[in-house]
Parts: sequence; structure tokens; C-alpha cells
Amino acid sequence: MTENNNADVKKLPFERAIEELESIVKRLEEGKVALEESVAIYERGEALKRRCEELLRQAEARVEKITLDATGKPAGTEPLDVD
Repeated sequence: MTENNNADVKKLPFERAIEELESIVKRLEEGKVALEESVAIYERGEALKRRCEELLRQAEARVEKITLDATGKPAGTEPLDVD
């Protein structure tokens, strides 16, 4: 797969990347794709998978958890520990 094709993956929003990845998986599972094309779309699928993982990590880092006071009432938020 060429760098140009993988470069466009880095610009895709999560929803589009996951949709395309699901389409690739379906095509590969059907087994009706020629070997050379299978390898090419598999490589693109790997790039899409990495993009989805990256976007999920970014979203997770932005998620906040609710903190409670001594009475159990919400008192604010703090960053989510992603350890």
C-alpha cells in the first residue's frame, strides 16, 4: 500500500474509518478477492485499525470521571486515569 493511501487514513474521522474497516473485513471474509488485492486491502485495514485505536485513545484521554464529596453527591470532575 502506498504512503499516499495511508496518509488519507490519518485524516478520517472515527466513524468513517470503522465503516471502511468493517467493509474490508467483510470482503476478506467472503474470500472472493484476488490474492494481490487481498494483501492490499489487508494493509489498508491495518492502517484503519491503527487510526481507530489512536482516536479511541484520544477520546479516552478526554473523558472525565465524576468525583463525589463525603456525602456521595457529585462534587466535580477530574481526568480519567488511563493506566
